Amino acid sequence: MRIDILTLFPSMFAEPLNTSILGRAQADRKLKLGIWNIRDYSLNKHRVVDDTPYGGGAGMVLKPDVVVACIEHVKTVNSGPVIYMSPQGESFSQTKAKALADLAEFIILCGHYEGLDERVLEHWVDQEISIGDYVLTGGEIPAMVIVDAVSRMIPGVLGHAESAQTDSFYQGLLEHPHYTRPADFRDLQVPMVLMSGHHDNIRRWRLKESLRRTLIRRPDLLQERQLTKEENDLLAELHRDKDSERR
Repeated sequence: MRIDILTLFPSMFAEPLNTSILGRAQADRKLKLGIWNIRDYSLNKHRVVDDTPYGGGAGMVLKPDVVVACIEHVKTVNSGPVIYMSPQGESFSQTKAKALADLAEFIILCGHYEGLDERVLEHWVDQEISIGDYVLTGGEIPAMVIVDAVSRMIPGVLGHAESAQTDSFYQGLLEHPHYTRPADFRDLQVPMVLMSGHHDNIRRWRLKESLRRTLIRRPDLLQERQLTKEENDLLAELHRDKDSERR
């Protein structure tokens, strides 16, 4: 996969995108990241990239000629869709991350100041994505979130494909609890089923705990999911367990 990021602050990406899993993914040539400085495409001798908004108002707006020049140059090496990081965009989710992971390449445009000239949004941007209902100083941190979430689903980036597939939200549920050695830590025991070696019992326990955690923390996810017969049966068990505790 190739991802190109257009930004006014390329130095922000140097450490986060070259560390740990993302660094290894690039070293193994499973992921190619390009970081482009929008300021390099300004024709002004002072490398001006913004101007005051027509009609007045606070703040500055990124100039369309500079941004489009950068987009068009990057399009010569990346023909994928242009994604603009914006608080007004579609909410980012695991489903959206999976859809982006199916692409061979895409471009992320990081905004700044008061935003982007509307003509760029209408004619050069394919979609807008938001990572939450709040406003940040720029699109750089949201861009890192997108790259991290998408890259972990590229085949071979994680040590085991199952690691991504069991993540919270990947299958529409929160992830089950995890345990490791020692089995007895300060009189706190690992559930016996996980040490039983019985793979189907372990699978069923994990599914039940995943459903329990989702029911408690994010019941809205269950309303959106088409549950299997086994999941419905396990949910019924959870409700019976809860009724028993009340008694």
